[in-house]
Amino acid sequence: MERKNAWKSYDKKDEKKLNELCKGYKDYLFKGKTEREGTRYIVEKAKAAGYIDLEAAIKSGKKLKAGDKLYSVCMGKTVALFNIGKKSLEEGMNILGAHLDSPRLDVKQNPLYESNDLAFLDTHYYGGIKKYQWVTLPLAIHGVVVKTDGSIVDIVIGEDEEDPVFCVTDILIHLAQDQMAKKASLAVEGEKLDLLIASRPIKIKKSDDNKEDKNKEDKKKKSDKDMVKQMVLDILNKKYGMSEEDFMSAELEIVPAGKPRDMGLDSSMILAYGQDDKVCAYTSLVAQLAVKNPEKTSCTLLVDKEEIGSVGATGMQSRFFENSVAEILELAGYNSNLSLRRCLKNSSMLSSDVSAGYDPLYASCFEAKNAAFLGRGLVFNKFTGSRGKSGSNDANAEYVGKIRGIMEKNNVFYQTAELGKVDQGGGGTIAYILSLYGMEVIDSGVAVLNMHAPWEVTSKADIYEAEKGYEAFLLNA
Repeated sequence: MERKNAWKSYDKKDEKKLNELCKGYKDYLFKGKTEREGTRYIVEKAKAAGYIDLEAAIKSGKKLKAGDKLYSVCMGKTVALFNIGKKSLEEGMNILGAHLDSPRLDVKQNPLYESNDLAFLDTHYYGGIKKYQWVTLPLAIHGVVVKTDGSIVDIVIGEDEEDPVFCVTDILIHLAQDQMAKKASLAVEGEKLDLLIASRPIKIKKSDDNKEDKNKEDKKKKSDKDMVKQMVLDILNKKYGMSEEDFMSAELEIVPAGKPRDMGLDSSMILAYGQDDKVCAYTSLVAQLAVKNPEKTSCTLLVDKEEIGSVGATGMQSRFFENSVAEILELAGYNSNLSLRRCLKNSSMLSSDVSAGYDPLYASCFEAKNAAFLGRGLVFNKFTGSRGKSGSNDANAEYVGKIRGIMEKNNVFYQTAELGKVDQGGGGTIAYILSLYGMEVIDSGVAVLNMHAPWEVTSKADIYEAEKGYEAFLLNA
């Protein structure tokens, strides 16, 4: 059944709300390009809305009551928000879940080298990417350097108009005969996604030529080898107090440089990096902060590492969320493991992740009756996975019916979809992990064009409908 385009129903009031929401979304996309930056942004917004740190509440012995708001952070990369409802926590929570990480290039631990008067950083790509899409683009470096004394240096280079940018080089078309004959997956090799960062050698003062070297660093500067690399190290030391060894304890991410932009003559879309899955993270945050005095506790869970299997301490497979809920229950007067199990089992969740937008230029990859279209509202995927539903959460029909009722009662434009043709491929989300607790879970999100590319496209109408749908879910599920 074909769904209507949401734009046709909007009045001036809707368009004003839509534009305000998308303005805030673009601000978040620019300021939260990495999971660390995104978590900081979310915590700032939560604090401004009256949320308090769960750890601080535990230390103070605070007793929770309806209306209390708390946030919990894991290693600066994952965050959970809780708005305590009027009903018993054993009756469950209404949960929105999304992820903060996006495909990118990560800097290796021993990355810096010079070759033929050019200095590079060696990288390892993160998540599923088409490697050829990452060459010749203006790129920025975001991340942290942690020194042996525990001090942390935040680094962002390439976003200010006065900043330099970086790029991964590619062979010119005139010499690309062998490259062009390769499969697209092999045309650019992972080990060639190195970041070009400098080309200027350090200068040696003539007056110093005959003086005895005082230390090893002087010897390095006066040798003919790696003088461009030495220039890089001098700059890093001057600006950030950073040595070459500090790369070992750094987390530096390479992302597309530049701000999100309105797209189209009608400004109906947004072109930006990282919309998978920041589009769902931001709309979930806005919905969570908008909810006042919920009947059931509302929760928004924004996690790391989804793009590489939800692994690690900050991924959905960790015990962070479960532990946070256990602490919430303790503060609310529940003190048994059974209460935790009941709370999780009786919860309802929207696993909010993006869906593949139908692209008429690649229509052969989609089954049009079951595809997600830009401008037709929030997308629900009864199941994801690949081919024979492998790796999928498959929501039951009763829950799908309940969600439909909530959306229609609250005038939310929505559609249902699958991720392309059955044999074409597929993908997964965090839904199957939460479903292990026995709670009701369905995938929902926003349709995206160019998914996993450096620049992705979304419809402003879908962003607006997603926020409306998430808020309706938190209040009514």
